Amino acid sequence: MSESRPPEISQRVALVIQYQGTYFHGWQWQPNYRSVQEEIEKAISTVVGNKVTLHGAGRTDSGVHAAAQVAHFNVISKIPPSKWASILNGYLPEGILIRSSAAVSNDWHSRFDATYRRYRYTLYNEKTPNLFVKPFSWHYYHAPLDETLIAAALQPLLGKHHLTAFHRANSGRKHSWVTVQDVKCYRRGALVHIEIQADGFLYGMVRLLVGMLVQVATGKRTKENFTQIWQQERREEVKYAAPPQGLCLLRVGYDEFPFPPEIWYDSQPLFDFPDNFPDTSVNKNSDNILGEITA
Repeated sequence: MSESRPPEISQRVALVIQYQGTYFHGWQWQPNYRSVQEEIEKAISTVVGNKVTLHGAGRTDSGVHAAAQVAHFNVISKIPPSKWASILNGYLPEGILIRSSAAVSNDWHSRFDATYRRYRYTLYNEKTPNLFVKPFSWHYYHAPLDETLIAAALQPLLGKHHLTAFHRANSGRKHSWVTVQDVKCYRRGALVHIEIQADGFLYGMVRLLVGMLVQVATGKRTKENFTQIWQQERREEVKYAAPPQGLCLLRVGYDEFPFPPEIWYDSQPLFDFPDNFPDTSVNKNSDNILGEITA
């Protein structure tokens, strides 16, 4: 008598995902456009032979990157949850990488169980272009940026606020309440990094914020004026969005998470620009131009 095969069981698998947004029209499925969710769902379905739905922790816009997006899917399979990362990487296209996979309980949800999302925006504040930072930064060469002014302008955002001023149109979200948990701005040589952590983000929020913060950093707008605009919900005065390639979903936080910190906590590398480089910084007398980036 032949031995019976072990039964295939339903399991919920969590993924930590990296992607280069340049290759995709955002995270979410969209008709006639290539998305990250679509590509991963296709890879899973190829392995198991039936359609599988992938649930992400959050949506990123077209061109925006992710260092540690989190998602989960339900599947009936004998494949150990820890093996899904290496298997899927064999099917995924350039621009997507699964860093790790793990089993989670059937009531764990990548979106609804998340306690925060953290984004990092990177500006390259140097006259000379650099091929190796171009795909992941906004090359802002028009004027020097004062990161201390950005840091000061960010502080009043901490707490729960109605951020209608930074909420783009065409969003399905019915309100603009956001609880901002942490803000940070720092410089590493020619690179200026802005980090914002919140319980959730509005459609287009970070790019609209950065578009105005650049005006603060160049002295074209005071930090007090910046605060008044969002506190008074003057959306009509927020006219520019920073380009998408500088924005990265840095990480998503959970009370219970099956992955070690080295997999997800800070997996977007930071370029190091030594302070003893020759002075090639932007001309302090150059005009302050935000750029042809519209909201």
